[in-house]
Amino acid sequence: MAIAALLLLSCLLVSPTSHAFYLPGVAPRDFQKDDELQVKVNKLSSTKTQLPYDFYFLDYCKPSKIMNNAENLGEVLRGDRIENSIYVFKMRRDETCKVSCRTKLTAESAKNFKEKIDDEYRVNMILDNLPVAVPRLRRDGSQAPTYEHGFRSKDDKYYINNHLSFRVMYHKDPESEDSRIVGFEVIPSSIKHEYTDWDEKNPKVHTCTPSTKITPSSNTPQEVAADAYIVFSYDVTFQSSEIKWASRWDTYLLMNDDQIHWFSIINSLMIVLFLSGMVAMIMMRTLYRDIANYNQLETQDEAQEETGWKLVHGDVFRPPSNSGLLCVYVGTGVQFLGMTLVTMIFASLGFLSPSNRGGLMTAMVLLWVFMGLFAGYSSARLYKMFKGAEWKKITLKTAFMFPGIVFGIFFMLNALIWGEKSSGAVPFGTMFALVFLWFGISVPLVFVGSYLGFKKPAIEDPVRTNKIPRQIPALAWYMQPAFSVLVGGILPFGAVFIELFFILTSIWLNQFYYIFGFLFIVFVILIVTCAEITVVLCYFQLCSEDYHWWWRAYLTAGSSALYLFAYSVFYFFTKLEITKVVSGILYFGYMLITSYAFFVLTGTIGFYACLWFVRKIYSSVKID
Repeated sequence: MAIAALLLLSCLLVSPTSHAFYLPGVAPRDFQKDDELQVKVNKLSSTKTQLPYDFYFLDYCKPSKIMNNAENLGEVLRGDRIENSIYVFKMRRDETCKVSCRTKLTAESAKNFKEKIDDEYRVNMILDNLPVAVPRLRRDGSQAPTYEHGFRSKDDKYYINNHLSFRVMYHKDPESEDSRIVGFEVIPSSIKHEYTDWDEKNPKVHTCTPSTKITPSSNTPQEVAADAYIVFSYDVTFQSSEIKWASRWDTYLLMNDDQIHWFSIINSLMIVLFLSGMVAMIMMRTLYRDIANYNQLETQDEAQEETGWKLVHGDVFRPPSNSGLLCVYVGTGVQFLGMTLVTMIFASLGFLSPSNRGGLMTAMVLLWVFMGLFAGYSSARLYKMFKGAEWKKITLKTAFMFPGIVFGIFFMLNALIWGEKSSGAVPFGTMFALVFLWFGISVPLVFVGSYLGFKKPAIEDPVRTNKIPRQIPALAWYMQPAFSVLVGGILPFGAVFIELFFILTSIWLNQFYYIFGFLFIVFVILIVTCAEITVVLCYFQLCSEDYHWWWRAYLTAGSSALYLFAYSVFYFFTKLEITKVVSGILYFGYMLITSYAFFVLTGTIGFYACLWFVRKIYSSVKID
């Protein structure tokens, strides 16, 4: 039943026929005939370098005044730089051979063009919040949108796509003159335009006229060379479409391997759910038998000696070494868990769709900041349970340790991006805003949470702790901490690694990721798996009379982060074509941050599951 319910929820959240899930917060715009349509340009992006550049970094035609559109925090962090362009259309009015401008390439600008063509940079344009797409045939014969810019021919010459043939699809309201834009496509081509006398006010070329369309096959391509004059031109045609506005993102969100994706996810869910069910069943049967035996033995005279996990009842709640650090990491994990859970819920309901550019990143940063309250509260509660007194010291560490390490790595990576003159570098103003969110909102909230947590009465242990620590007997090789911890991380990683492939592809190969319904289900499975594997290994550990379970519980689930980082190394060498050293450093730097965050998240889930389990079993048996 549980499996059926989860799969049903998955279908509801990710059903491709249900379009209402990405609409909240996005309002449609109606256009009438001859209304002005302004094409905006975004960053130049490359999967080979992972370094975005401003569109006007290359010597393209510029409008008289370049204006940056209002950007949210997420857009800036993603490297988006949305600006106006020379491409201005009239709604439902076709134009042919519209000459934009002529530019003369300097040696420097020709070098920049060649470098960007070598690195396979793509142009990103936007019309009415829709990214531009090139229609290309998929393996199954249908069309999928991509967009490519610049290419090299076989004879090692560099050509530029200086002529763009746009096609704007619109859906007309049958009861009025209003239309809504539902598609934006382009076919780029390289044409060496010919002209006699160049008139800046009224430019005309012989290659095409307003009444004749360009045929790229019959024209010489435009080569990139120093001191060469390049004429930029475009066509635009408007085409009526049956696609409704609510469905206009469908072509972008369709996955090439959708059947494989479905099969992989369901297969992963079934395996993990089956394993989890088996583990839970074994644990419950074994534990109930243990507890029944212990409580029965108390009444029998012949039972002089205790066995198994009951032996360590006088030491199991002894505070661990570095208990303060454990409190800090648990508090940070709660903060991360809260942020992830709320983000997933909002994303699954459609509030963080791709049409809301930067929305996901903005939501994650703000939620992280506000979840500081729960971080402070949980770390203080645990610290008081360990009978600690310096709660302000623990609060400061909770507020600064994880964010400080992440911010330090991020700052160094950002300095590298600055050195490459990439638009992906976070500006000083945005960096200041991040620091303000951290120091001005997050830190005070952590203190408020800690104050509230420390004011509450301490959590009482179900059994008394002996004054003298018990000696731990020699452990079997498979119960050694290192082996046990490494084995514990395999199952949680197994729950997410298929989905991880699609997430990494969306981040590093510039593809849309919008299957948050799947991701939410996988996240729930991850929580269950982390909890159960930690509880099982903790039970075996206590049965071996080893009571140092606090840190091991955290590290058992947290070790899945090691496998995540190892998988990211495998992904780098098998799926990516990154050649630049700086780009490689960026990749591994960001994956290190991701793995560290995953460690904190999974470790905390495992720790709390184990804490609940240990308290439960020791409060269930009679202790003299």
